[in-house]
Amino acid sequence: MKFRCAFLGCGPRARGHAAAYEHITRGERAAICDLNEERLQTFGDEFQVQNRYTDLAEMLRQEKPDVVHLVTPPTLRVELMTQLAEAGVRGVIVEKPICIGAHDYKALRALEQSAQTKFAVNHQLRHHPKILEFLADVAAGKIGEVRFLDASSLLPMAGQGVHVLDLMFAFNGYAQPQTVFGASSGYDDINGTHPSPRTAESLITFDNGVRAALQAGEGAPQFEPGPVHMHKRIAVYGTHGFLHWRMNAWEKSLPDGTVEQGKKEYREEDVLGQAGLTNAMFDWLEDDAKVHPNNLATSLDEWLVILAGYLSTVEARPVDLPFDPPDDLLDQFKRFVGAQ
Repeated sequence: MKFRCAFLGCGPRARGHAAAYEHITRGERAAICDLNEERLQTFGDEFQVQNRYTDLAEMLRQEKPDVVHLVTPPTLRVELMTQLAEAGVRGVIVEKPICIGAHDYKALRALEQSAQTKFAVNHQLRHHPKILEFLADVAAGKIGEVRFLDASSLLPMAGQGVHVLDLMFAFNGYAQPQTVFGASSGYDDINGTHPSPRTAESLITFDNGVRAALQAGEGAPQFEPGPVHMHKRIAVYGTHGFLHWRMNAWEKSLPDGTVEQGKKEYREEDVLGQAGLTNAMFDWLEDDAKVHPNNLATSLDEWLVILAGYLSTVEARPVDLPFDPPDDLLDQFKRFVGAQ
């Protein structure tokens, strides 16, 4: 029996979610929902989904999906995730970023602790084939013990910075962040739904002693020419070597001291990464012990690092974690950088 999977939101990003089902055997594209009739019909025709809705409540009532791909703006997260949980949806894959500020962070913390629904955030990079290979290398001790992480993206924090931050957590074995010292400047609100500093940097110390540097936005490294969205990267430095992943290339040190390098095709890896993330949700639904690596609790831990970067900027001091962010933290930051 296959999992019945529905898509809430039929915009461009939802196509990546849907295309992954060409590589999935345990789930089927059962239904779609979007307020925009033209977008709904175009998406349904492209992916051959016959059950189409413009009303979420009706879709949930008629289709009773096992999994919903929630691919809508982050400004709608709390309302829609709550509705899906109250409807008894077993699993929800939520497009990133999971939050926009502190007020919705707190609401989702409460939802995660009370809901029976299993939520995962759509950080598909964590499931790319080359990333999985590198994670296995780290687990096998091929670069010794991890000491330092260096990650960046040219798009701002709410755009792709959250992706590389998620990779930091993965390569550090999901150790808890202890301290964040951040500096951010400027402010953009892409499409009115993705507020973010124009440039942001944070030095993060984890409770296992590992340190990390996170940079997102203007001034981030560019290793090869290409559009602004093609510059996600992470480097992992250990006691006996390093690994460096970029969107279309990679390199790693070998035991004899030489460095191996190669190219890859990001688009090919991305659809496989999306399939891997979706399959991990199926694994979790089938076995409670197989917790999704991108589960909501972990993703909120990651978002708290971003909020700590805001507070560190505003108050010019390191911020110890965990902490209770003020509800108006984003507004405080906007005033600090002159955006209000």
